[in-house]
Amino acid sequence: MKEKLRKNKPSEASERQVAKMERFLFFMAKTLLNKYKPRIIAVTGSVGKTSAKEAIFAVISGRYSVRKSEKNYNNEIGVPLTIIGAESGGKSLLKWIGVFLHWLLYFIFPLKFPEIIILEMGADKPGDLKYLTDLAQPDISVITEIASSHLEFFKNTDAIFKEKATLARVLSEKGLLVINTDNKYLLKLKENPRQFGATSRIFSFGFEEDADARAMDVFMNYHGDENDLSGKEVNGLSFKLNYKGTTMPLRLNNVLARHNIYAALVGVSVGIELGVNLVDIAASLEKFILPSGRTNLIRGMKNTNIIDDTYNSSSVTSVEGVLEVLREFSNGRKIVVLGDILEIGPNTEVEHRQVAKKFLEIGGDVFLAVGVRMKFATDELRKHKFAGEIYEFRSPMEAGKKLQTILRSGDVVLVKGSQGMRMEKVVEEVMAEPNRAEELLCRQNPEWKDEPWQEV
Repeated sequence: MKEKLRKNKPSEASERQVAKMERFLFFMAKTLLNKYKPRIIAVTGSVGKTSAKEAIFAVISGRYSVRKSEKNYNNEIGVPLTIIGAESGGKSLLKWIGVFLHWLLYFIFPLKFPEIIILEMGADKPGDLKYLTDLAQPDISVITEIASSHLEFFKNTDAIFKEKATLARVLSEKGLLVINTDNKYLLKLKENPRQFGATSRIFSFGFEEDADARAMDVFMNYHGDENDLSGKEVNGLSFKLNYKGTTMPLRLNNVLARHNIYAALVGVSVGIELGVNLVDIAASLEKFILPSGRTNLIRGMKNTNIIDDTYNSSSVTSVEGVLEVLREFSNGRKIVVLGDILEIGPNTEVEHRQVAKKFLEIGGDVFLAVGVRMKFATDELRKHKFAGEIYEFRSPMEAGKKLQTILRSGDVVLVKGSQGMRMEKVVEEVMAEPNRAEELLCRQNPEWKDEPWQEV
């Protein structure tokens, strides 16, 4: 609701109505937290929040009664709705009355309430996380990554780090801060926590040696020919988990991208803190499935395969991570369909050119660019005298139609772009089972489907 209002530049009257709604939802959610006192796990970061939240839920939901943020409920309206356990009423007064009545029942009567609530917390501007943590003070805070996303609202990446570090500052000494110390900003936080106002315990995860939960020896699992990327042949990633000198194998049957191992490591870290043994953690993560649009493998037409990473693209880091997936495969052409990376402010040209360099590094064959900003990438490819095919489009629908005509059997296609680019529309055009779009793709609810694509 709030996203829509912001996007359409609401009137002052509309903004006042939203502000009143936020205050009322804050009050309603706060009363339930005070009454039932669930433990709060807060998850933030420039990328990887949703995947980390889902991994935590997969690990601990077998042992505890858990509620988690759904959809994009990570702002001043979505977080309190998650706590209340209700969906947004949208533009319907009757539905909002239903939200109120739902809250009233839980406020008046001693009903069953979750022991733990996992809250995804986003930050569009400085101060957002202070507001959300004033509502729900975390017992465990998770910071997944610091990168140059949403720079329209922040001066630089340092300012983003300062905002995300709010989740470290609000923890009590008994709380736990879980951070990715492969990230240079979060490593500084671990090395000198008091400099950033952190007084809690710290648990780190990553691929580097100093991580408390460390991933090592990553490899892809296959059922058949290791170069055949088909839905039946590829079986996700495996790695060795090192924790306190003990090493054990951990298998992620439904995860393709190395960077998504970070989500699994978050699940491991929080699971250990909450007393789940490593064997049970490993068993839970074997069945862990990433949300739609997060590096999922989908069968494409003409016996092709699509790596669907269309949920969002908020930084060059996230694009580079998923491009690494293509490096693993030698059979078939490597085709990428990339939409603009929005909300990176003054770094727009540099980072789109960096995407092109990464594409060249992994040996890509065909590059389809969607949007005005991705033209920086195609310009960079031409500057490097890229010998493969380059196509440019204004809309994802045009890109999807063209992709249909150039696909060959055995091609591997990566599709990614910022949310506003609606890159799932490309996948819809070329997926082998379009009747399963609602099941497999992101943004398939009526609110998104009924909204026509607009150039951004």
